[in-house]
Amino acid sequence: MLSSANADLAARWSRLRGEQPTLRIRDAATTLGVSEAELVALGVGTTATALAADWRSILSEMPQVGRVMCLTRNEHCVHERHGRFEDVQVTGPHGLVLGPDIDLRLFLGSWKHGFAVREPLKQGERLSLQFFDGTGEAVHKIYATDETDRAAFDALIARHRAAAPAELAVAPRAADTVDRPVSEIDVGGLRQAWRAMKDTHEFFGMLGKFKVGRVQALRLVGEEFARELPPRALRSAMEAASADGTPIMIFVGSGGCIQIHTGPIDHLVEVHGWFNVLDPAFNLHLREAGVARVFSVRKPTEDGVVTSIEAFCERDRNILLMFGARKPGKPELEPWRGIVARIEKQAAS
Repeated sequence: MLSSANADLAARWSRLRGEQPTLRIRDAATTLGVSEAELVALGVGTTATALAADWRSILSEMPQVGRVMCLTRNEHCVHERHGRFEDVQVTGPHGLVLGPDIDLRLFLGSWKHGFAVREPLKQGERLSLQFFDGTGEAVHKIYATDETDRAAFDALIARHRAAAPAELAVAPRAADTVDRPVSEIDVGGLRQAWRAMKDTHEFFGMLGKFKVGRVQALRLVGEEFARELPPRALRSAMEAASADGTPIMIFVGSGGCIQIHTGPIDHLVEVHGWFNVLDPAFNLHLREAGVARVFSVRKPTEDGVVTSIEAFCERDRNILLMFGARKPGKPELEPWRGIVARIEKQAAS
């Protein structure tokens, strides 16, 4: 039985669904002043089964269910990738899913709540696993498709349903981190450390060492390594890669997962302020109004310079990263470098 507060929220959620039937649940949560997890847990118009918090076992068993659609998003970008879970590796709070289609970096320390969600639709039931952090914000979702082994998916859910689910409790969201004054930062040391990088994975350790924010570092390091571009440059990079078939990597992260697409992109469409990639195995939905800052970034590695296009929102949170497709030990694709160089030249003219 719902508490009075939950009953009131359920009534408001039901009324909002009636008034705006196409409203996404994340946007509905913002409208109602609650978290997405709180709405999912209510089960208004859906059936939500709480999962036991054994994320490692759930993920390790995902290869059994066949092809699925994985979705990771942040406030301004949605990344959807179809494929199979293949090589799943989980060590403590960190996990990897490595495969040609499903490619994830997992930060399981922030995963606090999980649900199996069944939603009736005209064309049949939509089934998903949905995972949330302690504030109730979605970190990752896995949807069944027509190519999913539904019996295996149902069996996985049955094995991992919570025996005695507790009432959902969410924590308040932490305030954004405030950058330190530039006068307190060793800018010369930062540039020297950047120049000495041997691997892109050293980047975050370097930011921590110099206690500098990511966007702050891009602004301070100098044009040898980072150049600010107009927000439109993000779309221009995608259009250029699509036009000449250059395979790229697109990283989109939530607080608990980074999801990666590697390959070409083809069908680009703008719809009502969203710039979309609508390919058979990969969809991307970018809210362009949320893109406040874009940088071209160069990081030295043992394989040569690695170049990226990086987009951030007004709060300096990363929206997405784009690279040329590459494997460790291989140099960066020259066509991708050419795309970035052309975009920089256009921005400077």
